[in-house]
Amino acid sequence: MKTTQNTVLITGGSAGIGFEIARLFTQLGNRVIITGRDEQRLQQAATQLSGVTYLVSDVSNEADVNALLHTLTADFQDLNIVINNAGQALLYDITDPSAQAFDKAADEMHTNYLSVVRLNEKLLPLLKNQTEAAIVNVSSIVAFVPGALAGYSASKAALHSYTQSLRLALAESSAIKVFELMPPLVNTAFSQPIGGANGISPRVVAEALVDSFEKDEYEIRVGQTEQIYQLYRSSPTDALLAMNQSRKQVNHHTH
Repeated sequence: MKTTQNTVLITGGSAGIGFEIARLFTQLGNRVIITGRDEQRLQQAATQLSGVTYLVSDVSNEADVNALLHTLTADFQDLNIVINNAGQALLYDITDPSAQAFDKAADEMHTNYLSVVRLNEKLLPLLKNQTEAAIVNVSSIVAFVPGALAGYSASKAALHSYTQSLRLALAESSAIKVFELMPPLVNTAFSQPIGGANGISPRVVAEALVDSFEKDEYEIRVGQTEQIYQLYRSSPTDALLAMNQSRKQVNHHTH
């Protein structure tokens, strides 16, 4: 997949991984559009990213998605890369009846999985018009082995399964390439409640995406994700223990 002269849409592009991907793709000579729910954060991001366009849009809101589709179809007809990065992660005790685990899990599943399915579905006709196109679904290390965030882990496992199915389906019907970006713990504001300060830089994740684009490597297991994945293949039980060895410590620091 080419890494320059693309038109790229990045959901959740105002901070963290999305922001660093936007920065890197802009530096490489791409036209970049970022979206998010918070206009002030988008404006701040745009001032730091020369030439980037921002559009206020909540991927979990159907009306917002329809408005986004209208804008993209009218003004960005050459859109050829969609990076589904927007996400929701909530820390709660799934054994505590007062934690409202169902409502929180529903929110995470809707944002992290169902909203991605909807946006991809609506943008596929536009992507199919391009000579070269790609979809990137940003999942997580927890797509393989769940961690402290139960609902988030489940939603990313669903996204991983869907991504594989989408890749197979599009390989038969179009030239659209489907990538899955699977970071470990990343040091962003988003991850601070679960010890994100100990995570890798979001810049490393962005660089891994570009590197895999150049090689057409569709499953991008960044950093510790590769180690956990290999351990999972050899011993799912050991992988689960390794992933959750510091879980009590995380819970202690976040309550």
